[in-house]
Amino acid sequence: MSERFKDLPEEKQNSILKAAMEVFAKYEYKKASTDLIASKAGVSKGLLFYYFHNKKDLYLTVYEYVKQIVTEGVTDAKLWEITDFFELITYATMKKISILAENPYIVEFSVRSFYSEKEEISGDLKTKSKEAVEQSYNRYFEKVDFTKFKEDVEPFEIFKMLFWIVDGYLHERQMNQEPLYLEEIGKAFVNWTEMFKKIAYKEEYL
Repeated sequence: MSERFKDLPEEKQNSILKAAMEVFAKYEYKKASTDLIASKAGVSKGLLFYYFHNKKDLYLTVYEYVKQIVTEGVTDAKLWEITDFFELITYATMKKISILAENPYIVEFSVRSFYSEKEEISGDLKTKSKEAVEQSYNRYFEKVDFTKFKEDVEPFEIFKMLFWIVDGYLHERQMNQEPLYLEEIGKAFVNWTEMFKKIAYKEEYL
């Protein structure tokens, strides 16, 4: 992202990024038209590339924009007070689901970016995805009471598995062109966490 884009009013920045998110959500990276993005954003294609170095730069900027929306929506005072691993991950996921319900293109964009293969942006996205998982864990689980876990269980592995299960579920629904009922996903996630809790926690904490 160039300094020129950063100098734009926030409302104009959001207009461009939302237009780009919609197009990248609907189409694979190669097929996503920058002409269509510019048209939806109400700017010329020349001006779009005045703000961004290239299509890849625009895509990665949208990725960070989506990440920021979710992070700001999930983070609140209550989140920092929770010390139970499964209570925390369930609370954060439910808040994320409510954000996705209000921003439908975030779901499609996130799934496409997570499963991007053999695209110009694939390598960068895999790195960013891995970093995002590690950063989220280190940031939000700092105050969690890990003594509840059995000695042979690694909490971070449980965290990653739950993360992958949700993304896999979303991907399967998208591939089968099935509607994404976020309330249904929320109920399923609660069941998944209960199963993992029985596997991971010591008997006295169940």
